[in-house]
Amino acid sequence: MTEPPDYTDEEWQQINSEFQRMKDDHYLDHAGAGLYSEVQIKEISENLMKNFYSNPHTSKLTEDIVDQVRFRILRHFNTSTEHYDVIFTANATAALKTVAETFNFNYHGEAMENADPKIPGTFAFTIDNHVSVLGMREIVATNHIRCLERSELLATIDRRKSSVTALFVPKNSSLLVFPAQSNFCGYKYPLELIEKVHRLGLGELDHEHWDTEWYVALDAAAIAGTSDIDLTRHKPDFMCVSFSKMFGYPTGLGCLLVSKRGEKMLKKRYFGGGTIKVALGTKNWHKKRENLHEKFEDGTISYLGIVSLLTGFNTLSRLVPPKNNFSTMSRISHHVFQLSRYFYTEASKLRHQNGRKVIKFFNSSENYSSRKKQGGICAFILKNDDGSYVGYAEFNCIAALNKIHVRTGCFCNPGACQRYLELSDESVLHNFEAGHVCGDALDIVEGRPTGAVRASFGYMTRKSDIDALLKVIREAFVNKKPSEKAIFVKNSEINGNQEIKIKLKAINLYPVKSCGAFKVEKWPLTERGLKFDREWMIVRDTGVALTQKHEPKMCLISPKITKNSLILSFPYRKSIEIPLEMSQNEDFLIKTSFCQSKVCNDNIQGVDCGEKVARWLSDCLNIDGLRLIRQDFTQKRYMKTSDKEKTKEVSLANKAQFLVINATSVKWLAKQVESWSDTNFDEKSPLDGVISRFRGNLIIETDKELIENEFSRLRTEKSQVLLENDGPCTRCQMICIDQSTGEKTSEPLRTLVRALEGKMRFGVYFSQVSQSSSERFLDINENLYAIPQ
Repeated sequence: MTEPPDYTDEEWQQINSEFQRMKDDHYLDHAGAGLYSEVQIKEISENLMKNFYSNPHTSKLTEDIVDQVRFRILRHFNTSTEHYDVIFTANATAALKTVAETFNFNYHGEAMENADPKIPGTFAFTIDNHVSVLGMREIVATNHIRCLERSELLATIDRRKSSVTALFVPKNSSLLVFPAQSNFCGYKYPLELIEKVHRLGLGELDHEHWDTEWYVALDAAAIAGTSDIDLTRHKPDFMCVSFSKMFGYPTGLGCLLVSKRGEKMLKKRYFGGGTIKVALGTKNWHKKRENLHEKFEDGTISYLGIVSLLTGFNTLSRLVPPKNNFSTMSRISHHVFQLSRYFYTEASKLRHQNGRKVIKFFNSSENYSSRKKQGGICAFILKNDDGSYVGYAEFNCIAALNKIHVRTGCFCNPGACQRYLELSDESVLHNFEAGHVCGDALDIVEGRPTGAVRASFGYMTRKSDIDALLKVIREAFVNKKPSEKAIFVKNSEINGNQEIKIKLKAINLYPVKSCGAFKVEKWPLTERGLKFDREWMIVRDTGVALTQKHEPKMCLISPKITKNSLILSFPYRKSIEIPLEMSQNEDFLIKTSFCQSKVCNDNIQGVDCGEKVARWLSDCLNIDGLRLIRQDFTQKRYMKTSDKEKTKEVSLANKAQFLVINATSVKWLAKQVESWSDTNFDEKSPLDGVISRFRGNLIIETDKELIENEFSRLRTEKSQVLLENDGPCTRCQMICIDQSTGEKTSEPLRTLVRALEGKMRFGVYFSQVSQSSSERFLDINENLYAIPQ
């Protein structure tokens, strides 16, 4: 079969010019959402500014444009209003929900309207449908529900439909939902299934004494942005589409395409604005409009988003124009398939030093040999040289450090996740009992993965994006020489409640969240922990907190607390001074304002520190619109805990008042990092550089590594400050940032996970047991004692 032509150099030049914002970022989550081009957004803005659009219930111009968009959608899928209607929805999920709520499983044909008994039809779906399809089973108007394996579906439709010899044959209406492309692994279902199901039924799912009439809903959300769908050749009764996956913008907009055959099966009860001809307010009586989309589009539709869709279609055809009798979408399909096959081929070659494979793919398309069977999605998981699995959360941390955007977990497809990871129902429930839920970082349970990694490609994805992903895997996850797994120290040699004298080596506070440390030898405590610790925070103009995860150079902002000021320094910049008592400076106070931000899913309110420091931060970090805010102490923030009796106040810290890091444990870990093997950690400076990566408040030193995990409490000898254990600190990619340079590496996170058998934990959170009215201090010259659990 002749394949569509590759992109030309001129086409690539134009594509790259419209995605300049990507710079060094490598976006590989097109199955989650597409990317909009910069010209696309500019044209949309110019259109909205030039023209006057208002509610289509009022404006004939807007109504006409919306209808024009409906025609454009139908033309894109090679059909027309003679065969399909377009109902705009909030997204593809809302389209599926519409079918679930309104499909009439009790429709038995006009001749059976008054006949008894009536047996509702069957709702069938495949195991690797999106979770939005699984949700349909909760509201469909039938108790006959069946989940099919892919192989079971493919085999069932090849069986001859059983014939019913009775003179009078009642009809039974049933619905099958399957994805055009699996959003988990990119497998493309043969769309010939649609015609076969219409004609032959589903074998054993057909009622023995009824003539079952099957309808098909095609979930096209994962495929519409990268493949051509011809509704002249393949005619599902219903098809859902998500436009954010096609064009990147607008978001929150999808549609349901309904065939003339399927139209009679949707029985809608609720009605909203714009969907009726007339209604009585005093009596339960109304008449719906005749046109299908007018019946189903309740209220005001997202008309500005709908108007923007025309620009989305034009952008696709402009950047990837039809060529040599091949359509835009067939060329895009060819492009993303080539990328999938390239990644699969190159990644499959990777081997550890001992010869074991590095990567395990989850695919069903004969090694990416056919564009007809495989789309632009690669699902996989990495393995260590000893055969153990690399957790997806660990991989995501390393990928994020290298500006690679992938999706991890089960991708809202629990059925496919079970199938490919070979998880039984019992295993899934066991993982849930162990604390694993969708979207979390619990990626390994008892040595087995709970999810995978997915790289998915779009029309603007570059080969260099794939090469960047391959480079990260080679450099961070391929072991080039034999390694031995370290032993996780679980039990110490502490007897009973015997106290252990330990050394407090350093005290660090971080006045500005995610910036550098301020090292002190003696420092006062407040009810929130170290005074001034994480009391300020840098936010973007959107109000979202800026962290080293997104801007590693933040570590180069060095804070210092004096009697009256917070002083911030940055290399090659003049320092800036922020008064601690802002209310004493009337000129400064006039410029303050309130802004909202989030810290660890908490809504917090801060006081803006003014224009001067805002400009200074933006200049240092080369990011426009930055603001420095200070915690508003009129609103108290408390530690998250399951014990409702505990009401410990906390600053803008992530979880607790103090993070304790053991220098002995850091030294133990650092010596196991392969790339640091030549470093002499007996010298002071190199180890201090590693310790700083963990951003601890209290740096202690013990005789044994990892013993800090067993400390129930810490107490000072003279001042009698008492701290209690609040649990281990779960680490992320920030420990891979060199705090002296801002440079990013894959270590020590990689070694940490292997050394602790998949656990991304290092350091222990502590908080004060009580705080007396008298001011107390922590002092590195004071004896510190640990009380075991």
